[in-house]
Amino acid sequence: MSALVAVAIFSATCFAGGLVLVARGTRHLPPLRGACISVPTTAALMLLASPFVLRWDLFDARGAAIFALLGCLFPAAVTLLTFEASRRIGPALTGALGNVSPLFALVFAVLVLGEVPGWSAVLAALVIVAGVVLLFTGRGGWVWPGAAVGLPLAAAVVRGLVQPVVKLGIGFWPDPFAATLLRYLVSAGVLLGVGAAKGVRPFAWPGARGVAWFVAVGLCNGAAVGSMYLALSMGPVAVVAPLIATYPVIVLGLTLPLLGRAALSWSMAAGIGLTVAGVALLLAG
Repeated sequence: MSALVAVAIFSATCFAGGLVLVARGTRHLPPLRGACISVPTTAALMLLASPFVLRWDLFDARGAAIFALLGCLFPAAVTLLTFEASRRIGPALTGALGNVSPLFALVFAVLVLGEVPGWSAVLAALVIVAGVVLLFTGRGGWVWPGAAVGLPLAAAVVRGLVQPVVKLGIGFWPDPFAATLLRYLVSAGVLLGVGAAKGVRPFAWPGARGVAWFVAVGLCNGAAVGSMYLALSMGPVAVVAPLIATYPVIVLGLTLPLLGRAALSWSMAAGIGLTVAGVALLLAG
């Protein structure tokens, strides 16, 4: 169990590290160029790991088609929304708001799969909402940082929509790694295509420092995904998922040394903690 916890926490740390590094990278490069670097980097890492992990023996064309179609939306759109949110409102608030995606997944699961939530899920949803309210409560009362908060919330909605649809695909091809790999490969192609249409040259020399930061983001995300699947192979989802959902808390610890500041109020820190607790309760239930 200790090894399982260590691997899951390592995955959460990598997710958090990638989010914080985005804030550094967007100081040098725009979000689209950064996404054209980080997502293909992660896709390449997963492709290298696929001969050892991918379950071709379970292949089903219907599942592959669902995963590929989802790749047009996730992680491509979510990456752009998250990068821009991190640049405008910081990684801590971006991570906390992005982490409410299981709440939206619960809603879409009712609509798409007809699943009826239990009392624990309803309680978890209320805890998450309370945490989000605390995020915007400062010393002077209600504090609204602007329309940019819609960016991570939109990303959370997309993640929430993707999860029940992925579940449909896994019903055909029961391999979560295949689902993630195909989505990353398609998203990498979509981002590179959009970037090329807009004249973006991801690895061009101008902005070389930014290129390095976004390569690091891709490496962090690749390590996070890989260690997440390793943790899932070692123990139940009910243990792994809540541990990984703590990554916004880890963002708090990384913000100061990597960004040189910690612009967080006590209410925001409490809101992040409460949101994580609600997500953990929802996933564990």
